Amino acid sequence: MLGFGPNLRALLLSLSLGVSGASASHAKCSRLIQVPVAPIGQSVIIDGESISGIYPELLRSLTDKEGCSFTFNEVPRARLEVLFETGRADLLIPASKTPKRDAFGTFVALVQNRPTLLSLSSNRATIKTLRELQDDSTLKVALVRGFDYGPAYQDLVTSLAKQGRLIMDVDALSVARLLKAGSAHATIMASTILAGAIQDDERVRDLLDRLRIEPLDELPWGTSGVYISNSSLTPQDRAALLEALERAARSGDVWKAFLRYYNPVILKGSIRPL
Repeated sequence: MLGFGPNLRALLLSLSLGVSGASASHAKCSRLIQVPVAPIGQSVIIDGESISGIYPELLRSLTDKEGCSFTFNEVPRARLEVLFETGRADLLIPASKTPKRDAFGTFVALVQNRPTLLSLSSNRATIKTLRELQDDSTLKVALVRGFDYGPAYQDLVTSLAKQGRLIMDVDALSVARLLKAGSAHATIMASTILAGAIQDDERVRDLLDRLRIEPLDELPWGTSGVYISNSSLTPQDRAALLEALERAARSGDVWKAFLRYYNPVILKGSIRPL
């Protein structure tokens, strides 16, 4: 199934609101919404049995506001995509908008984001394009399994793997440890993801002031937010979530949360409001 067009969105919203006229209350979800998550900077923080961070807090705030309740369970980052694609996850959050994901869910943008080339401070020449990165055979690149920033990014993954210069790891903290050890020289992700992982772990916290952030021409500003499953939910529940999340996006609450969690220096060039 492809993403909803505007007419179908309107129909779904009308179904969830019923026929009670202009005074209708917000749509409510008929069951607990299943949200598998993996640690990702300050966006999703997992500490033992506790799950917090920008996006879990956003969703929990919708329980009272919108009548939708959420249950979270931790899974490996790469498994999130499989669960979502096979209809075993109601939401994929946070997620960048990509054509592949559009085939399985309806996207709601919450912030603008941009993946960048991240490394530790050095005297090497500035890298401005994926081609320059691909051509510099001295650099090993560590990436997080399950991250997807579109076709140009996926082409780079394929090229680096063929050159033997690619390390795929489970999360941003593991990548940070590779950078500190010198086993990898660079990574690609939103700077908030890496910085968020670094600032919470004393083993790599000293890297925070040494991060080098370089935008890449082929990875321009896009949007990050949440995908609502096209297959695991009833039309009424999809409509309720769509309405609730679009209202949250318009409120600006997500951007305010980023400002609470991150130094503005880290946000610059990587995350900005819609």
